[in-house]
Amino acid sequence: MLCALALVSPAAGMYSGPAANAPVQAGAFGPRTVTLGPAGTADDDDGAPDLVTGTGSPLAPAVEPVITPASPAGEGTSGTAAAPPTATVAAHGTTTPEPVAPEPPSLPPLWAPESELAHNKTAAPTLSAPTAPAPATESLTTESLGTEALVPDSNTAAILTVFTKINEYRAANSLAPVKYHPTVAGMAQEWSDSIASRDVIEHRASFWTDPRALNPNSGGEVIAIRTDRDAAKLVEWWKGSPGHNAMLLDPRFNVMGAGISYTNSLYTIWGVVNFFGYTTLPAGTVTSPGGSSAGGGAFPPPPPTMCDPAVKHMPPTLNLANAAINSAADLVTINAAGQLINRPSTGNRTFGAAKVIGSGFGTAKEVFTTDWDRDGAYDLLTQWTTGNLTLHRGIATGGFQASVTLGSGGWETLTLAVGGWCANNRLPQLVALEGTTLYLYPNVGLADMSTRTQIASTVSARKLSMVDYDADGFQDLLAIRSDGAVQLYRGAGTPAPRVEARLTVATGWTDVTGIRPLRDVTALNSTGVALRRANDVVQYWNLSTGTLASPSNITGNWAGQRLAQ
Repeated sequence: MLCALALVSPAAGMYSGPAANAPVQAGAFGPRTVTLGPAGTADDDDGAPDLVTGTGSPLAPAVEPVITPASPAGEGTSGTAAAPPTATVAAHGTTTPEPVAPEPPSLPPLWAPESELAHNKTAAPTLSAPTAPAPATESLTTESLGTEALVPDSNTAAILTVFTKINEYRAANSLAPVKYHPTVAGMAQEWSDSIASRDVIEHRASFWTDPRALNPNSGGEVIAIRTDRDAAKLVEWWKGSPGHNAMLLDPRFNVMGAGISYTNSLYTIWGVVNFFGYTTLPAGTVTSPGGSSAGGGAFPPPPPTMCDPAVKHMPPTLNLANAAINSAADLVTINAAGQLINRPSTGNRTFGAAKVIGSGFGTAKEVFTTDWDRDGAYDLLTQWTTGNLTLHRGIATGGFQASVTLGSGGWETLTLAVGGWCANNRLPQLVALEGTTLYLYPNVGLADMSTRTQIASTVSARKLSMVDYDADGFQDLLAIRSDGAVQLYRGAGTPAPRVEARLTVATGWTDVTGIRPLRDVTALNSTGVALRRANDVVQYWNLSTGTLASPSNITGNWAGQRLAQ
């Protein structure tokens, strides 16, 4: 099994940066960070299976040729520095640089061996100083670049372009074309959406064993991103990298599926291609994307869903030092007098002194802290026992605006969870359980929330919480049942949760009266939940590894207080 990964950087749409052994400056991508792992040669003595070719010979070390806009794809030299955009290339392949202004360094292109799939997701390193360089080594585990929103533009033409260019390249090398399978394509598209929305470059470790791979004999995955939407250049980049080129020209592969995602970040196009080889082509294999046995065109545009955003929202950047709620790690409670109290996070599961940030919440059934209008300040979405749903918009300089009613009557009977359920929409949404039926309410700003769609049935829960439980970048639902068992409803960034058996991820939560998802409590981008339990105990459970870690009690006087979500 092969696995490859590539980056395409800003200059002319192709790579321009340092040699593989040159330092990668911490500020090369602004606040974004990069995690580099140990050398990824064919035999790296890490105890994991090593990557070999179909003939049994080990592949070359992980550092790929550096390709510049001035040299044709494939003419770079492994381990050598890229020429600046104005450099000339000699006939024998060496470079003669001309004086040019220095450019910010970029990441060298790399491919990842199979041995890295078992640990290809790691946290971004903490730098000792903002300008401290991070040493570049020879294998890439994860690049964590932030969080972005998907742009719901049609990828029809881009997918067809990638498919066509790959087969043109195979034909030019006397290889049979690969066919297309919608199920494989669905798997590739899901992963493309996942990494694009998280702004993280990493491989799906389970793509080989995923049921949507349809039990292949051989397979592989390639990834690339660009600062423009030129899908054809994704293929050109793969052709110019030996690790990726071997995937495009592997004679064992006879089926592929492609996923293309767009974001409104620095990297505007994300491409994932899964290749598989089968002795017998699986049922449903077609000759081209959206095609049939007689050929066909590209995919039709996907049908609209309740997740589609009305407008595009850029990520806000506000100084919240004086705001009532400073971060997604703050712990908010309601006391017996109906006062809203915030304890600001001070890092490493510790919190600052309690401060009153509001009053009059004594008849609130639930209070949710969320940036409902995506302006950067945290708001209060309140479900009242009177049946109304209201919004208090947060003010960055402190306090909240007057409440706005989003729903009148009937809301007191619902069990709610709020968060980023939809991957292609920066606005938070609301998931509601009525009886045993689960509904999704889209965010319509300050308008009346009267539109909803059913997304699941036969759901049993007395409390819901929305959090990325399995650390795949999509929000999930924790459903606390009356018997204290907690069932997991994994999300996929689309309206309906995944169709799968519901795992029980915890038991003994009968005494839990409140659950609040928190971020950045233990480290940057860490995820966890706070639980309000009997005997005036509040616990923190870390979820950053994709499972509930051992809890720890949070110090404080919690008598007569209940958690906001």
